[in-house]
Amino acid sequence: MAKYLTLDDVQVKNRVVLVRVDFNSEIDQETKKVTSDVRIRAHAETTIKELAEKGAKVVILAHQGRKGDPDFTPLKQHAEILGKILKCPVKYVDDVFGDKAKNAIKDLKAGEIIVLENVRSWDGETKSGTPEQQAKTELVQNLAPLADLFVNDAFAAAHRGHVSMVGFTAVLPSVAGRIMERELKSLSKALEQPEKPCVYVMGGAKADDSLEISKYVLGNGIADYVVVGGVTAQLFLAAKGVDLGKENMAFLEKKDLTGLIPGIQALMKQYPQRVVVPVDVAIDVNGKRKEIPVSKLPSEHSIFDIGAKTAENYAKLIAKAKSIVVSGPMGVYENKEFNYGTRKVFEAIADSKGFSLAGGGNTIAALQEYGLSKKIGYISTAGGALIEFLMGKKLPGVVALENAVKTKKI
Repeated sequence: MAKYLTLDDVQVKNRVVLVRVDFNSEIDQETKKVTSDVRIRAHAETTIKELAEKGAKVVILAHQGRKGDPDFTPLKQHAEILGKILKCPVKYVDDVFGDKAKNAIKDLKAGEIIVLENVRSWDGETKSGTPEQQAKTELVQNLAPLADLFVNDAFAAAHRGHVSMVGFTAVLPSVAGRIMERELKSLSKALEQPEKPCVYVMGGAKADDSLEISKYVLGNGIADYVVVGGVTAQLFLAAKGVDLGKENMAFLEKKDLTGLIPGIQALMKQYPQRVVVPVDVAIDVNGKRKEIPVSKLPSEHSIFDIGAKTAENYAKLIAKAKSIVVSGPMGVYENKEFNYGTRKVFEAIADSKGFSLAGGGNTIAALQEYGLSKKIGYISTAGGALIEFLMGKKLPGVVALENAVKTKKI
């Protein structure tokens, strides 16, 4: 378990607490309105609520999009949503670290909450650096003297060495918030010492991520089996020497994925019994599902799902597993003709008696669609941070919290 402190280790009453959260939400491109409050609600109902109820003076730091991107917006509506969820006043300040922000912080009373402006509206935020380097920036120099404690609750942004993620840890007592703590505990359960057998289910279209994760979890004895679906499965089949057909190969080439084939071949050569690929697939014939064995490929039709036999094979492996990690659907799950593989595999994960962890936008959407979310051990709302963690990479935001333990006393 990572050595970092949590809210259990600190007293917060009447103290000014800077809380870095991840409010980065889905935004309607036309109205610029937040269309999903999932992340805001997660932080609100745990860390922010706890701090306010314990009498902290809560100062929220968050981002939404990046400058120049369509989803880059101020945080006024995020503050309004937060207030509605908590059923209490939440003040929004259209300033990051200027006089307006500083005065608002100084005026805070115990239990009150303010949301500062989108931290990425300040150009210096997205430059990566060490905690010591970031501590010298305007953001930290202006806000740290007004604060007593820094809480990092933004696991979803922990793979960034940005100023608001690591800078305060060099100069303030720093702890993990409840979402950060929950993510790290659950991910450690799946990655550090998972109960065996351990099965990783790698689907979706991000075959490069799937390859890197597979290499790490097989190479370090974490996973006993890796099973593949979606575009990832097509690439693994191609690496095995299966001719998918011109249209399917052209799709992989268009997605610039064929360059991964040598790496996949090396992986399958090293772990021939532990990388499990489809034995049948579902193709799209004039909008209808048709299943064919892999031995009957190539096909002039697009592959849109794993076949029923493959889904059954995967479900049997999953049923025996004590730890399961799933990232990505097995096919074009949004289309009812081709959601069979995803539904069957995800149902097997939900029915498993082992610990299960799921992550990725499409994975979560499919689980919700099938009404399976509540049967999964833990669902991570992180994207890039989750992927990098599963690859065994050190996350700057987490490392900064670990180092803060050694350098700062609470």
